[in-house]
Amino acid sequence: MLRIEGLNTHYGSSHVLQGVDLEVPAGTIGAVLGRNGVGKTTTVRSIMGLVRPTSGQVLLDGQDIAGWPPHLIARAGVAYVPEGRLIFPDLSVLENIRVGERRPARVWTLERLLDLFPSLRERSGNRGWQLSGGEQQMLAIARALVSDPRVVLLDEPSQGLAPLVVRELGGVIRRLCDEGVTILLIEQNMKLAEAVADQLHVMVKGRIVYAATPTVFRAEEETIRGKYLTL
Repeated sequence: MLRIEGLNTHYGSSHVLQGVDLEVPAGTIGAVLGRNGVGKTTTVRSIMGLVRPTSGQVLLDGQDIAGWPPHLIARAGVAYVPEGRLIFPDLSVLENIRVGERRPARVWTLERLLDLFPSLRERSGNRGWQLSGGEQQMLAIARALVSDPRVVLLDEPSQGLAPLVVRELGGVIRRLCDEGVTILLIEQNMKLAEAVADQLHVMVKGRIVYAATPTVFRAEEETIRGKYLTL
């Protein structure tokens, strides 16, 4: 479904992504772990066209979309949930969701989204700024889903959330995958990533240096933490 081959991205003279190779098969969750500043967010921004890659391929069902403008990538079936949520604080819950609608949703209709996120139904008339952090994150995901994407890029969705809310979020992410949404998850919360992902990838200095299933990752976690993830 989503395959990245030899992806390089620069910010000016700074070589951020250095030949990233990554694959997320259809109907699975791939998670990318890593310290701050290693290139995780640049990876999803490069996929989404918000940053233009210098070289390499971003293959969506075999079609290279690297360097396409973001609106064409969205039309191709990729949705992005950015770090920090970036919902519209002065719009209502329903208005925030409808902002992401390119056409009437066929799969993730408004009614289905409100069933998936009952708290959003209860607060549908509230403004974005009136929601809790967890509700804002669910709203950001709902706004992405209303475009009926095939792939969702989730950037640090657990950031700033209480453990109970993170567990709820994990359940939502896993349910989306079970219902056919392919997900690339960028996370620093290893517990969440291990709980939901089918494949875990570790990024260091703009490169994927390790990949394993959650079972193998857990068995090697102490070594991986010490080698790649300890701050």
